[in-house]
Amino acid sequence: MSEYSVAHCCHPYLTSQIPGIGGTIKGCPDDFCVDEIPSYLPCGSGEHLYICIEKRGITTLEAISRIAHALKIQERDIGYAGMKDAVGVTRQTLSVQKITSEKVCALDLDGVRVVSAERHSNKLKVGHLKGNRFQIVIRGVSAAAAEQVPAVVAVLQRRGIANYFGYQRYGAQGNSHLIGMALLKGDWQDAVRRLIGEADAVRDAEWGAAIAAYQQGDVAHALQLFPRHCRSERDVLQRLINRPGEFEKAFSAVQPRLKKLYLSAAQSFLFDQTVAGRIETLDQLMTGDLAIKHINGACFLVEDAAAEQGRADEFEISASGPMFGCKMKCPEGAVWALEGDILERAGLELPFFDLPGGLRMEGERRPLRVPAGDISFKADGETVTVVFTLPKGSYATSLIREITKTF
Repeated sequence: MSEYSVAHCCHPYLTSQIPGIGGTIKGCPDDFCVDEIPSYLPCGSGEHLYICIEKRGITTLEAISRIAHALKIQERDIGYAGMKDAVGVTRQTLSVQKITSEKVCALDLDGVRVVSAERHSNKLKVGHLKGNRFQIVIRGVSAAAAEQVPAVVAVLQRRGIANYFGYQRYGAQGNSHLIGMALLKGDWQDAVRRLIGEADAVRDAEWGAAIAAYQQGDVAHALQLFPRHCRSERDVLQRLINRPGEFEKAFSAVQPRLKKLYLSAAQSFLFDQTVAGRIETLDQLMTGDLAIKHINGACFLVEDAAAEQGRADEFEISASGPMFGCKMKCPEGAVWALEGDILERAGLELPFFDLPGGLRMEGERRPLRVPAGDISFKADGETVTVVFTLPKGSYATSLIREITKTF
């Protein structure tokens, strides 16, 4: 496997000195509940209808698809503030334009329930939320959970939560970031190889045989074996059959939205390496850091770490890490040496992110840690329930993994 494969790796824990309680999450949808915390409430008037939905067992994009089909509108005309995955029960807000509340509230869809509908003056856009509130049930925990959970929580409340993206960012096979890195390097043959994947990363025998066939050079047999739901892989293989060896043209069959997803996964993976590299001193500033203000996301250069550390201790600011891009503001000194080394080991340079065809990645800074807001927990036999809030863009698994130590 590649040194950059994440399928079986585990990022270091901030609370590594405290044993985990074990257990599993997402045993059923009701074990993983998420409620969006909006940036603002609908004003009650306007041509846009803000719909609060509860979805169960489907992704945000699938919920949008079902609603668009039922209302006979385009999916692109439905606004949303954030993406939520399929496993769990999620309450989130969508927006539609020039549709009556009566028509929306009358929807009867599998996996989607309309909770409320109110009018507002603008379309809902990505990022129009403060964060998310989670209620997560961990089942099959150790007998020591009642003592270990509060110890972990105390550390997280004092030092923050490592702001990892984590395994869910890298796709079902754990290879999305590898596809993204190949795109950044313009290595189209490797991009196709990474897209096809590895046989040991899939459970379906026929799917695994399809991957093996491609690796053995039998493109036609691979296409014959690939499952129908693997649309991108099948489209790429079909082009390779028609034009053997033309990997760039073959990969052009992949939808732009998926290409952006792969590139974003590469950014996320490199950011996670930065967090892992500074995990022992995650709450400490370094001279040369670009510190980020939690209240508004603004960054500034830390010229004297000791002078600014008090603000970090109060969780007003934190060190930031790179979402690498061609226009990203870079830190200085030892901090940039650390980040530049991560980029170099990946075989990348900042100009590589200046891609054509609407794929340009300008880059930004992201906090290495986030505050652990309003954490509460209840231990009941072999079950622990944890309730907490996180800022937008942060993942619940970054907190839960510190408690369980299982992923």
